Amino acid sequence: MTGTIGTTPNQTRRAALIRRASWLAWFTVVWNIGEGWVALVAAASAESQALVGFGVDSFVESAAAAVVIWRLRAEQRAPERAETVERQALRIIAVTFFVLAAMVGLESVRSLVAGEQPDASFLGIALTATSLAVMPVLARAKRSVGRSLGARSVEADSRQTQACVYLSFVVLVGLVFNAAFGWWWADPVAALGVVAFLVREGIETRRAEHVGDCC
Repeated sequence: MTGTIGTTPNQTRRAALIRRASWLAWFTVVWNIGEGWVALVAAASAESQALVGFGVDSFVESAAAAVVIWRLRAEQRAPERAETVERQALRIIAVTFFVLAAMVGLESVRSLVAGEQPDASFLGIALTATSLAVMPVLARAKRSVGRSLGARSVEADSRQTQACVYLSFVVLVGLVFNAAFGWWWADPVAALGVVAFLVREGIETRRAEHVGDCC
């Protein structure tokens, strides 16, 4: 029988947290799809590898958030499968970190070797500055609800959003230096700067998947 009869306060609170986590994940999907397309338009106009990496990162973040939505819906339908789905979600999110790191790294190295000189991108500067304002708030909200739920996948997703904060900052710096001083190499170097963050977060997410195995 459905409804609230027999529902405990803890169950009611958890259901509210799941709804909040789902809303944050949906916001992430919609925001990052829009952000990704704007970034790729700006990248094509300026021939900026940093903005290509930023745009691809946005789509990867959307995919990771979609995995979180799947995990939360699975718990709502079958709470007894929550731990199994949690591990699967963590595994997928970890893979997205590594895929993104490889893509950004390879494109940045190729751009440096080829000596590609991107044009100034004021659209890219505006986009990354906006992301730098929005993403820290979103990351904190996800981390808070993830910890309250005890959902490691939601926390992992918050770390990916935090990685976007770092990416936004280094790409913004690279774009500003290129626009102000003509330092074309700052663009791909800025993109390379976030690769270490992505690899680290991928490793941490893989470790989170195995938390509790020996307990």
